[in-house]
Parts: sequence; C-alpha cells; structure tokens
Amino acid sequence: MSEGRKPAVGVEAVSMTMRFGAFTALDDVTLRVPAGSFHALLGENGAGKSTLVKCMMGFYRPTLGQMLVEEREVAIDSPRDAAQLGLGMVYQHFTLVPSLTGAENLVISREQVPAVIDWGRERKALAAFMDTMPFRLPLDVPVRELAAGEKQKLEIVKQLYLGRRFLILDEPTSVLTPGEAEEVLGIVRGMTEAGELTVLMISHKFPEITAFADDFTVLRKGRLTGSGKVAEHDRKAMAAMMIGDQPIATLDARQPVDPAAAAVLSVQGIRAPDRTGLKSIDIADLTIKSGEIVGIAGISGNGQKEFFEVLAGQRAPTAGTVAVKGRPFHATRKESRDLAVRYIPEEPLRNACAPRMTVAENIAFRTFDLNAAEKPGFWISAAAIRRFAADLVAQFKVKTASLDSPIQALSGGNVQRAVLSRELTGKVDLLIVANPCFGLDFSAVAEIRARIMKARNQGAAVLLISEDLDELLELSDRILVMSDGALVYETPIATASVQTIGEHMAGHH
Repeated sequence: MSEGRKPAVGVEAVSMTMRFGAFTALDDVTLRVPAGSFHALLGENGAGKSTLVKCMMGFYRPTLGQMLVEEREVAIDSPRDAAQLGLGMVYQHFTLVPSLTGAENLVISREQVPAVIDWGRERKALAAFMDTMPFRLPLDVPVRELAAGEKQKLEIVKQLYLGRRFLILDEPTSVLTPGEAEEVLGIVRGMTEAGELTVLMISHKFPEITAFADDFTVLRKGRLTGSGKVAEHDRKAMAAMMIGDQPIATLDARQPVDPAAAAVLSVQGIRAPDRTGLKSIDIADLTIKSGEIVGIAGISGNGQKEFFEVLAGQRAPTAGTVAVKGRPFHATRKESRDLAVRYIPEEPLRNACAPRMTVAENIAFRTFDLNAAEKPGFWISAAAIRRFAADLVAQFKVKTASLDSPIQALSGGNVQRAVLSRELTGKVDLLIVANPCFGLDFSAVAEIRARIMKARNQGAAVLLISEDLDELLELSDRILVMSDGALVYETPIATASVQTIGEHMAGHH
C-alpha cells in the first residue's frame, strides 16, 4: 500500500427497496462488496442498477433498506455524506470542466479550496500525489484536449485525490479503446489487490468482467436474480440471469465477400483539417465492395470522427475525392437518396435526431416529403408519417410511450433502434456507421449488430468505425487501423491478430 493512503473500505447495501409512486424500481436488493474486492453489477438498461447506486451514494433516499460501511450502519442522506465516508463515483459521462486544466479540475474539486490558490504549493503537492499513482497524466493541459482514455483516468484520479476508498465505476470503458480499457481497469484492479480501493463496476462487457472482477451481482426488473464468483460462472450463465429466457438476436451466417463484387465506396487522397485545426487527416485510398464490412479501429481522437464527418458532408475536405458507385459524392440529401447511402453516427440523439421533435417525425426524416411512388410530393401527410413510423416502431421493437413523445425521452438503446429503423428501411447500398453500440445494454447490442450484418448480407457495403475491438472482430470482413489521421494497417479478418492491431492503434508501426 502507498504511504499515507488509507485502506479500502467494505460496503454493504441491505434490503434496498425504492418506490417511485406505484412503481417499484428496486425490490429488496442486498449487495455486499468486501474491502479490497472488485465487484461487477450487471443487468439490462432499466434493471435498477442506477437506482441502486444512487441509493448507495445518497442521491436517492431508499424507501426501505440500510447501508453498512465497514460493517457499521451509516446514514447516507446526500452525496456529501457518502464522500465523507470515502465513497465516490465515476460516471459514464465526464464531469470535468473542459476549459480548465487537469490540475485546476483537481484543486477546485476539493471541499475546502482557499480563496487565493498558491499554485506553486498546489503543483508540488499534486506532483507528490501523482507519484503515488500507477500512471502518468498531463495535468497542465485543458481537459478538452485530452483523449477519452486520459479523461477517464483523470476522473478516477480525481476520486482518489479526494480520498475516496470505495469507487463505483459506471460503464467506465464505454468511451475507451481496448488498450485504454485494459490499462485503466488493470490499474484499478492493482489498487484493489493492494488493499487501497474497493470497486463496484457497472458493465455490460463480459470480457472485462471475466478479466477483472472477483464477484458479480445481477439485477433484472429491480430484483436480484443472481450473484456469485466470476471464476465459477460462464458468460452464458451470467447472460441468462440478466435477460431471463428471452431470445438474443444472433448474427446471420455470413457469406464470404464475392471477389467480383462491385466497388461501392471509393475514397482517394482525402485531406481535411482535424478538430484542433493543427493537424489534418489524410486518407490515401479506401475502397469498400458490395456485401463487405470494412472496420476502422483506432484510439479515440485519431481522426475517425473527422473522417466520418467528411463522408457525411459535415466537414469539407481540402483535397481528394469521394465516389459512390462511380459517381462523385458530396453527401447532399438528394445524392444520399439517389445512391442509397445511409448513416448511423455515434451519439445519435445529438447527431442523427432533432431531440425535441417526436419519435414519428424523427423516423420520417428521410421520407416525409415523398409520395407513394417515392418521388418528392407537394404536401406532407401527418397521417402517412404516423403510419410509417408505427410500422417501423413495431418492426424494430422501439419502446416508446407514444409516437408523439419527443425522441429525447427515449432510452439510449431505443433512440438507436429508432435511428436504425429509419436508416435501414428501404434500399441501402452504402451504410456508414460509427460506434453504434456505445453505452447500450446486452440485448440492444446483439440486435443492432445483427441488423448491420443483415444489411451486409443483403448487399450493402458497410464502413464500420468503432472503438470496440470485439465489435470489429465480430462484424468485419477486413479491419483497417487509423492512427494520427491516416490508415496505417490493414488485415483480413481471417488472419487478424488483436495484438498487432493494438500495436498499430498505439502508434507502434
């Protein structure tokens, strides 16, 4: 254990029940996380995981139930009470102030901050603190300039800096690459083994759970459906506890790519400035054929976002050409319609929807101005929009209170299903996808991947940009690695090596 660091604390939530009016979100759930252990909390979206941890952290007052810290009953009526007991939480979405540096974020997060900050002293103290950390971080750079992995590490460092000895990690790797995820979780795991930290991790990713967690607890519909030692259960058993006996979507058997298949997307010599304006992306040559999924792997911030924006017409290239089926393509609405190009961007609520418009209106964005013959019409029929949307909501299992609900009222998985229903209906010759399963639960992920594979099997060319290497290995026919704005490595899936891909992602090429 590092000098001066207090030991990890054990935490127990006993018989937690939480009712919101007539709805029971949590029903008599007990969870025990011994000091120095790494515990995984599993369950579908809506299973009650967030409610449970919010009760533990004092955001909610449970209807019934007790909290024990170090086997003593405690009253946690607010997050401040939790903090004083050494309990902290790292959220799925970053909570750092983007315009401030890492050092400034750490210092202002303390409960007592002097009116005038002596930065010379603070920097010295931070440097001494960082020496006790098992990784390096640039603390003098504005947080907005950090890669996702660095931000996530800084979120964890912030909690440790504030003296937390029990950490709840909410989907901590949903924004990280496999290498970053392994590094961050490996560091946290090392701290639990050293007795400095106790961890409760909410996750959907079985490879992470089996690699890092000691024990697991599963919730379904607000109830405890299973728990045990990770080493004694396989993924199938844990998945069954999570989703009961409902069927999981499976990938269609894939036909090999026809060597004579026509090229659908062709990118030549594309250059464009990146978000900072200091570097550029440079895509020399990329061709995708009909009936082929080409996956692009890369650490967040290596130009994938900019490449997607060029293909979606949101970022103007300074050189080069994009062609679809041999025709120049600039991503106008008419060209996308004529050439059957569809998009599934990451963070669909921000990038593919009008959040305050209704579910029906969002689903009809591609078709609202077409008549029955699929030609531009003279007037818009609200009844036709509703009929079209109702059909797709049923087909794609979009759970919504009503077609008239604003789309922002839906859960992440259901927003993604609504966008998929719009983008995968009708003829699709080219599908451009970015991080389609970010932060979604187990069954939504299986279903979305199956839909993408189905489009490929029906002849669509698919460009899949993803920071989830498991997803790329599962879906792609070829994988390319993007590093520092360029495509630096290519491998057919049959001979793909995770280690080699990882090395190129990290820039060792």
